[in-house]
This record gives sequence, C-alpha cells and structure tokens, in this order.
Amino acid sequence: MAKKPLRIKLKAYDHRVLDNSVRQIVDAAERTGATVVGPVPLPTRIEKFTVMRSTFIDKDSREQFEMRTHKRLIDILEPSAKTIDSLMRLHLPAGVDIEIKL
Repeated sequence: MAKKPLRIKLKAYDHRVLDNSVRQIVDAAERTGATVVGPVPLPTRIEKFTVMRSTFIDKDSREQFEMRTHKRLIDILEPSAKTIDSLMRLHLPAGVDIEIKL
C-alpha cells in the first residue's frame, strides 16, 4: 500500500517571500530523494476596503485599499522520515503561513 502524499499549503501577503519559502521546501525535499509535485499557484484572494477620506461630509471622496493573499500548494509523494525531518528543521520567514496535511 502506498503512503499518502504530504500536502503543504502556504499563504503570504508578499509573493516574493512566499516564492523563496517554496524554493527552500522543494530543495529540502528533493535533497532527501522525495518526489515533489508543484509548486502549484492557487488563486490570489483580494480583499478590497473602501473608506471615506473626509470625516464629516463629501461622501464622493473615497479611498480604496486592498489586501492580496497569495497561495501555493506543494505535494510530496511518498515522504520518508528523513524528508519530514529535513522539513521540520527549515527556518522560514515569519510572514508565511504553512498548513501541512498528511
């Protein structure tokens, strides 16, 4: 019976930090001989906020802000104990949210 793949989902507001983290994870997994599928770019979530510039009148004058959440998906097929150990030892930046499913 084959092992289940290790699925890693990463989220970040800055795509450059996210891509560097993905590169570190893929390099660490490939060094241990695991097969890596990805990184697969998932849809970017864009949240837009509209606020009034004035505090009292002039509702026609508004300002818009947006927050983009970039996502990537990595599958590691048949991970060994050595692969999981090398992934646990990685030091990734603070701005990256990592979700791991077995």
